[in-house]
Amino acid sequence: METILFKDVASQWIEAKRKLVKHSTFCAYNLIVHTHLLPLFGDDALITEAQAQKMVIDKLNAGLARKTVRDIIATLKAIAKYGTKHCGWAAISWEIEFPTETTAKKLPVLTMANQRKLMMHLSESPTSQNIGVMMALCTGMRIGEVCALKWADVDMQSRIITIGSTVGRVYDYEKKATERLLTSPKTRTSNREIPICRELLTALRSIRKSAPKALYVVGGGEYPKEPRIYRDYFARLLTRLNIPKIVFHGLRHTFATRCIECQCDYKTVSTILGHSNVSTTLNLYVHPNIDQKKRCIDKFSKSLGL
Repeated sequence: METILFKDVASQWIEAKRKLVKHSTFCAYNLIVHTHLLPLFGDDALITEAQAQKMVIDKLNAGLARKTVRDIIATLKAIAKYGTKHCGWAAISWEIEFPTETTAKKLPVLTMANQRKLMMHLSESPTSQNIGVMMALCTGMRIGEVCALKWADVDMQSRIITIGSTVGRVYDYEKKATERLLTSPKTRTSNREIPICRELLTALRSIRKSAPKALYVVGGGEYPKEPRIYRDYFARLLTRLNIPKIVFHGLRHTFATRCIECQCDYKTVSTILGHSNVSTTLNLYVHPNIDQKKRCIDKFSKSLGL
């Protein structure tokens, strides 16, 4: 039996995925295959662990993020597994390693002083543009969820926001163009309900009163706000307030960090954020500061009874 080349297996795998995953996910897979995998392995009939490992090192050295490279490897393994099951490829047992990270990544989080400064401005100037920033800061919502939120998803009587959609822009390799997509959230657990705090509720009521017929919360229009445009607005807002720049996603990190600092239980924080498991929350946000460490040592010292 003639061994099928990687490009043929990849083509079959992509077509199989087209019917099984969201369009945005399919576009991501298709882009990885054509941009990263086919140029390296397209004409190969056998891909070795050494080849895959070299690709990881080369991609990292080229400046790609570790998550991006992990996604590439996951796609490569999925195609190889498909080849084993449907195309007569030998089963793979790769053990791909990533270089050890020697420095801890610092999360983009607002200081308490800058958070208060931003919140004060947002509370004093509740507009359909500012409200998205306030929602992210008070709920931990992702920017796609913020831009896709409709007034129908905001229950001000019960003080609940229901997350049921997200908006984003993806690159369609087949069309050679980007397209804006309004879809279901990132994961199953991303469909969730989030309580509305007092400050956010006041701002929402003010905005709703001034635009009673608006469909979307952010922008007050008939269509969802473009996330990349809203990121630019957020950057300009920080500059205007003389607050050091952080990415919009840093508002989500800020919310989660403050919740942990307030000793909210991890499971509740994880559920509000829409994480699929608590370990994601723990790994990202539970990094005690020096004051928390001192309190821990003090408790230990007192327990000795000396």
